Amino acid sequence: MLRALLLAVAEFATWTFMGIDARAAEKPNIIFILADDLGYGDLSCYGQKNFQTPCLDRMAAEGLRFTQHYAGSTVCAPSRACLLAGQHTGHVYQRANGNIAFRPDPQDISVARLLKNARYHTALIGKSGLSCRTEDGSHPNKKGFDHFFGYVDHGAAHRYYPKWLWRNGERVRYANNDGFEGDSYSPDLFLEDALRYVESHRDGPFFLHLSMTQPHADLNVPAKWKEPFLGKFQEVPFPGNHYRPEPNPKATFAGMIAHLDHAVGQVLGKLRELGIEENTLVLFSSDNGGMSEGGWSRDYFDSNGPLRGGKRDLYEGGIRVPLIAWWPQHIAAGETTDHVSAFWDFVPTACEIAGAATPADTDGISYAPTLLGRSNEQKRHDYLYWEFYEQGGKQAVRQGDWKGVRLDVQTAYEGPIELYHLGDDLGEKHNVAGDHPEIVERMSAIMREAHVDSQRFKFVKE
Repeated sequence: MLRALLLAVAEFATWTFMGIDARAAEKPNIIFILADDLGYGDLSCYGQKNFQTPCLDRMAAEGLRFTQHYAGSTVCAPSRACLLAGQHTGHVYQRANGNIAFRPDPQDISVARLLKNARYHTALIGKSGLSCRTEDGSHPNKKGFDHFFGYVDHGAAHRYYPKWLWRNGERVRYANNDGFEGDSYSPDLFLEDALRYVESHRDGPFFLHLSMTQPHADLNVPAKWKEPFLGKFQEVPFPGNHYRPEPNPKATFAGMIAHLDHAVGQVLGKLRELGIEENTLVLFSSDNGGMSEGGWSRDYFDSNGPLRGGKRDLYEGGIRVPLIAWWPQHIAAGETTDHVSAFWDFVPTACEIAGAATPADTDGISYAPTLLGRSNEQKRHDYLYWEFYEQGGKQAVRQGDWKGVRLDVQTAYEGPIELYHLGDDLGEKHNVAGDHPEIVERMSAIMREAHVDSQRFKFVKE
């Protein structure tokens, strides 16, 4: 009885903080739309000049655009794990791509479980971030999602015309698809399922994670999306390898972004149509920086803008990503924020918005105060931390405007650290480690503190 009373008091306090009368208001719906390999500069509202993203631009004009938001990692699986578990890569279980998935509850508790416990209906549509590779098509359901439709294997998610997808543990087969071509384009299927889900759960509260796969290679999009861009760019045909051949990579890439932009517009339009837009927080981001694979080069369209590097780097281009927040009548329209935040902040943010208890083991800090225009109440990170296990191992720390990057960690655990001042050098062109040995030592201490060995992931410390 006492525990129930304390939870009720905590929930009322959350709604009071948000400026909403808990007795009169419904819990808000939460939608998180995630792109795959979309660079910081791939949206026109973030500087893209080669094509436009009108729906996302409108979302930003009606909402809040973050300029210093970070993905969980620089590749898919660990980045998405950070988003869904609320921990950085020094703590989260799923720290790399490969044969790995969230463990059964109560291990690796997901945001879906937390919101489901707070009386939300929960759905994951698209590419599951709860597993990089599993044969269990009901895995997302077991981790707290009431509804799942999509891929549980990231390798399978490279193919936009899948032979089958999973729906709540059952295979849905597409007889005319062969992986590379077919009748059923998976992003279309995901959008259709998402719109049906929102309509059928309009009474809320619901949490929908719409996890799209564009613009990850394969480079592939239906002709009607590609055709407006044909002949606009000087193309370098791609003959194919692991990914499908594509004679017009630039037009295809632009068409994939256009399709993604359209999908976001359709979701926001459905909320307006149902009259629930003022009770729905929508967030849009990308799981890591721009890629160069499958016939694509992030340099073609300057996908990462002024940032150095891209996917698989811990420089800014690999981990700084767009974040747009939209919630009419709650989030001020047309604002930007330089609040420094990361994927692991989503769990405490969602919990605060939903009136749910935030897990004690989160590395995140709720950015709800920033969303609601109460920046004077916004807590801030002492530092952000990343580690990456490919290419010899890498670590990075951001603390204030200082950024430390250590390469070849598996070879030299206490090896040299590159140091950059992002306020003066956003492109990380000037390593000033030699001028600031005390800051380098502080970065090294944070790297030691933030990394915790797990059974699966360790750095060699000889």
